[in-house]
Amino acid sequence: MPFDPSALTLEMLTAVLGLGVLILGLIVPKGSRHGLGWVSFLGLLGIIGVAVALWGDNRELLDGMYLVDNYALFWKITFLLSAALVILGCMRYVDSIGDQAEYYSITIFATLGMMVMASAGDFITLYLGLELMTISFIILVCFRKLEAKSVESGIKYILLAGMSSAVLLYGLSLLYGLTGSVIMLDVSRIVAMQPVSPALVLAVVMLVAGLGFKISAVPFHMWSPDVYEGAPTPVTAFLAVGSKAASFAILLRLFIAGLPGIWENWAMVIAILAAVTIIVGNLVAIPQTNIKRLLAYSSIAQAGYIMVGLVTATEAGIKGVMFYAFLYVFATVGAFTVAAYFYNITGSDELKDYAGLSQRSPLMAAVMLVAMLSMAGIPPLAGFVGKFYLFKTIVDGYLWLVFIGLIMSMVSVYYYLRVALVMYRDEPIDATPISVSSPVAVTLIVTMIATLIIGVYPGPLSEVVNNAAHTFFLH
Repeated sequence: MPFDPSALTLEMLTAVLGLGVLILGLIVPKGSRHGLGWVSFLGLLGIIGVAVALWGDNRELLDGMYLVDNYALFWKITFLLSAALVILGCMRYVDSIGDQAEYYSITIFATLGMMVMASAGDFITLYLGLELMTISFIILVCFRKLEAKSVESGIKYILLAGMSSAVLLYGLSLLYGLTGSVIMLDVSRIVAMQPVSPALVLAVVMLVAGLGFKISAVPFHMWSPDVYEGAPTPVTAFLAVGSKAASFAILLRLFIAGLPGIWENWAMVIAILAAVTIIVGNLVAIPQTNIKRLLAYSSIAQAGYIMVGLVTATEAGIKGVMFYAFLYVFATVGAFTVAAYFYNITGSDELKDYAGLSQRSPLMAAVMLVAMLSMAGIPPLAGFVGKFYLFKTIVDGYLWLVFIGLIMSMVSVYYYLRVALVMYRDEPIDATPISVSSPVAVTLIVTMIATLIIGVYPGPLSEVVNNAAHTFFLH
C-alpha cells in the first residue's frame, strides 16, 4: 500500500504551527510578542476546521501502524479544542511569566503528541507520541523556573513520568516478545490463538500501571496534587484535560482493540480500580484548602468515573468515555481559567481568599459554580448526562459500582458547594472589583455555555460520539 502523506494533514499543520510560533518568537522584538497567543489560538482554530472537514476519512497507513478514522479524529478535535481554550484563557497569565513563544510552542507540541497517540496503531508510534507529550509537559510544569514550588513539581513529574514510561515500555516489549509484532491488530489476532501465560499477565499489569499513572488512577495518583499545585495554572488545566484524554484514547485502543480476549478477564480488576479511584479522589478532596489541590483530587475522582466505561469494553462503553472526556474539557478549563486569573490578580490559590468572589467578579463566580456542579453530576448540566451514559453501560453486571458512583457523586457535592459558599456567602476581604480581560471572558463564557447546552441538549454530540465509537471496531 503506497504511503499517502495527506492522511497526516492535521499532524503536519500542528507541527508547522508549533515551529512557526517558536520562530516568530525569535524574530519578533521582545515587547511585541503578546500577539503570539492570538497566532497560536487562531492557528489551532484553523486546524480544528480542517479536522471537522476531514470527518469520515477512514484509512490505515503503513499496514496499520497509523490509523486514521473518526475515533482518532474525535480525540484530535478534543485535544485541539482544549489547547485552544487553554491558550485563549491564559494569555494574560503567560504575559506575566514571559517567554511567550516557548510556552505556546511547547503547548502546541504537547497537543501534537496527543494527536499521534490517538492514531497510533503500533507500540512504537504510541510511545513516540506519549514521550513527545510527556517531555512537553515536563518543560511546561517547571516553566516558572524562578519559583521553588514550580521547579519541585517539575522534578517530581520527570522522575515519576520517567518511571511510569519505563514500566509501560517494558510491558510493550513483553507483548512484542510474546507475539513477534508491534502492530496492535496483529497482536490481538496472535494473542487470541495463544493460552494466557504468566508473561502475558505481567505485560498487562505493566501496561495498566504505566497508563494508570497518566490518568491519575489510584494507586498511581501520588504525583497529581503536588504537580497540579506547583505547575502554572494553565499548564495544570491542560495536564488535567489533555494528558488524561490522550491516555484514555490509547487505553481503549490498546486494550479493547489490541487485547480484547485478555481484557474481558480483567473487567473486575478495572471495576475495582475505578471504584477505589472514585472513593479516594472524592474523600481526600474534602479537607483541601488550596483550590488547585482540591481540583487535583477532583480530577482523580473524574478519572475513576471515566474508567467505568472501560469495564464493559463495548461500543456503548467507548461512547461513554468519549462523551465524558469531551464535556470534561469545558468544566475543567472553565474552573482552572478562573483559578489562573484569580491567582494572576491576587497571588493566591487558597480557598479562603475566594471569599465574596461573586461580588468582585460575578462572571468568574458563576463559571466556577457551573463547572463544579457539572463535575458533581447535577442536572441539567453536562456532567449529569456524561455520568448517565457511563453508568448505563454497567447497570446489568456491576450494580455495586453504580451505587458507589452515585454515593460518591453526592459526597462530591459537599466540597464543590463549599467553594460556592465561600464565593457567594462570605464577605470579601478585599472588595476591589476584578476586571476580567476579553480573552479570559470569552473563554469563561464559552465553557459555561457549552456545559449548559450539552447538558440540556446532548443529542448532536451523542450522535457524533456514536459514529466515532462505531468506527473504532471497523479495523
